[in-house]
Amino acid sequence: MLNIVNKTDYKDFTDYYPLLDEYYQRTLNVLKLNDDYDLSLIICGPITIRRINREYRHIDRVTDVISFALLDEGDSWSFDERVELGDIFINRKRVFEQAEEYGHSVKREFVFLFVHGLLHLLGYDHMNEEDEKRMFALQKKIIGDLK
Repeated sequence: MLNIVNKTDYKDFTDYYPLLDEYYQRTLNVLKLNDDYDLSLIICGPITIRRINREYRHIDRVTDVISFALLDEGDSWSFDERVELGDIFINRKRVFEQAEEYGHSVKREFVFLFVHGLLHLLGYDHMNEEDEKRMFALQKKIIGDLK
């Protein structure tokens, strides 16, 4: 289950919330996973995401998305329980900036950042070239031709 928390004063993404549920399910389908997960998406501003980036990643700059997975590689759980994956923080302002920079819609950028963060929660990363290719190919497969 996806829980969305908007920590900004803006409500301009609310129309996209059902779309996030769709892409959450699409991600699980592509990865052949059951919907046994709970996760939160927190929409925030640049000051908040910079503070989070600085405090937890020791990188003092604004970023677009940060994921905090609650499960580590190798963690296991009972299959009769729901699993809390963690939290995805998306910087609302960067969604607009990057949509313009990359020449696509705000909707597409918002979904892209969500899927990117979700894949991180599910254990994917892009720290080396091989992992990056695998993760980016999955993103492309999941998002498809969303405009």
